Amino acid sequence: MATAPAADNAAPKGGGSKKLIIILAAVLLLVLAGGGAALMLLKKKPAEDEDGEAIEAPVKARAHVRSDQPPTFVPLDPFTVNLADKDVDRFAQIGITLQVEDPKFADQIKAYMPAIRSNVLLVLSRKTAVELLTPEGKEKLARDIMRESVRPMGIELDDEDDEADDDAPRKKKKKRRAAVESPVTQVLFSNFIVQ
Repeated sequence: MATAPAADNAAPKGGGSKKLIIILAAVLLLVLAGGGAALMLLKKKPAEDEDGEAIEAPVKARAHVRSDQPPTFVPLDPFTVNLADKDVDRFAQIGITLQVEDPKFADQIKAYMPAIRSNVLLVLSRKTAVELLTPEGKEKLARDIMRESVRPMGIELDDEDDEADDDAPRKKKKKRRAAVESPVTQVLFSNFIVQ
């Protein structure tokens, strides 16, 4: 009688290890399938232009965009500049704040502040009062300031107005290069006085 219970206890041990192997294999298969699905969802197709040719994706410029952090604001000291009006002496006093996504890039902007201020002053001094008083003129000024604020750091942004001007004859066709995404996401005006 003592031999019969011992035979019953030996059978379940072999079946338990097979179940464990099957469960581990199923879990491993689910993890691999989930990783493959995530890779396929995150993979982006290259953009195509009107000719059907693939163009390069925009190049991220030094800044890493993180949506989990609020944006960083870099205020510039107010600018007071004479405007380019020929008939009358006019000036503008403009307060500007740059919005960036990455706090590290905000520190980099502060390091290049003298060159950035110089570029912005040159942009402002070329404007007339008529250009600055229209909403379109203010939007163009914001684009120009965005372009000039990253130029001292070696980041070249395309001038949207040059691309939009199709009436002017071009001697050479420019090669289509990848668009650079500006680390400065927005130019904000804190005060805007034209006299």
